[in-house]
Amino acid sequence: IAPPLRAAAPSRIRVGTCTLDLKAAREAGLDGVEIRAGNAADTLEIADPKKIAAYKADMAETGLPICSIMMGLLNSHPLATEPRAPGWLEQTIAGAAALGAKNILVAFFGKGNLVENGRVKEDEFKVVVERLRAAAPRAADAGVILAVESMLNAEQNERLLDAVGHPAVRIYYDVFNTKSYGVPAEIRRLGRRISQLHYKNGPRYLEDDADYFAQVTAAVQEIGFSGWVVLETSSPSNDRVADARRNGAFVRKLFA
Repeated sequence: IAPPLRAAAPSRIRVGTCTLDLKAAREAGLDGVEIRAGNAADTLEIADPKKIAAYKADMAETGLPICSIMMGLLNSHPLATEPRAPGWLEQTIAGAAALGAKNILVAFFGKGNLVENGRVKEDEFKVVVERLRAAAPRAADAGVILAVESMLNAEQNERLLDAVGHPAVRIYYDVFNTKSYGVPAEIRRLGRRISQLHYKNGPRYLEDDADYFAQVTAAVQEIGFSGWVVLETSSPSNDRVADARRNGAFVRKLFA
């Protein structure tokens, strides 16, 4: 079997995925993966020493890192209202530190959405600010960023970050979820406050919207972003590895 093709990523950008495991990501020629913190429980999967050991073994075998941890459980058990959520942040920070992951995606969709009809849900927003502010020093000590991904627009995201007031809390920007907001302008406004990016295009390949992603990438380059662009992409051909390889090659071409 021929070894997987590994095109070198531009020095400032690494291309990861949140839809494949480490072995499949290596086969697809990608640079790393984003994993999930686990489902709602008093002790999350990411806090299980056996799970951490298994991830470390996979990283050693593949030579690929875990770039980030996604707290998708907060979409159904929101940070603003779930009593266990502050503890989950602590567990995920510890897990990220153990694995060398630098970003934690703190999710605000579904029940956790902070926006209704374009307006901020002020009561929930206030609690989120308090809980992120409390967790930020622990994240900083661990060398981890709490990266907020939400339906807030750039102005609302700036308000959130200013209210928290800590450099360990930044933005995880998804260029598909907020497409109607004018993504290139949003990226330019948020600038270096963006710590990681999701590239996705619903059920299609990224290249099917090549002009859009070229405009987005131009904005990303203008702000001097360096770090991980994580593919949250689908598999139109039902060959997940091949489709991830195709999308990854397209992203690398954009940034070349």
